Amino acid sequence: MKKVKLDISGIAYSQTQSGSYVLTLSEVGGNRKLPIVIGGFEAQAIAVELEKMVPNRPLTHDLIKTFCTSYGVRVREILIYKFQEGVFYSKIICEKDKQITEIDSRTSDAIAIGVRFNSPIYTLSSILNNVAGTENSSDEVQEEFDFDTDIEDEDEIENLELENLEEQLKEAILNEDYELASKLRDEIKKRP
Repeated sequence: MKKVKLDISGIAYSQTQSGSYVLTLSEVGGNRKLPIVIGGFEAQAIAVELEKMVPNRPLTHDLIKTFCTSYGVRVREILIYKFQEGVFYSKIICEKDKQITEIDSRTSDAIAIGVRFNSPIYTLSSILNNVAGTENSSDEVQEEFDFDTDIEDEDEIENLELENLEEQLKEAILNEDYELASKLRDEIKKRP
């Protein structure tokens, strides 16, 4: 099977699956896209790395990278190799001392680890042929998963509870609204 390289083209809040996000992977040199539903934690882990934000404490995927690096393991690539009953299956392809090891993984975790190593993401052409939408049909998917924060001005930020501020911060980062994210972060730091 022919491998096809993918790039991450977006992460958006899912309007149809509560607490979930849609990670959109786009074919390099083509117009097909794979929308993959992932959990909030994994979406945050991917977004934090893509935006080179540094959390106060290492996330699980950062810990995995540190562990791998400490023991001379390099993540060569991420491969999405199967789609069955609505689930994508992936492998993390690792190398140590010129020996290749394939590790089965949830796609969201594989990508969260892969972005930390700047590893390429691939899928098989058969998966793209069967599952992927084109750029035009992907626009419809994107409309379905458009993300919108509820905050409109700074007065609203000051009136939010700490828990709500933290949730809004996560959503702002995922939406790549860094201006709002910085305001939320500043307000969180003011709180005792």
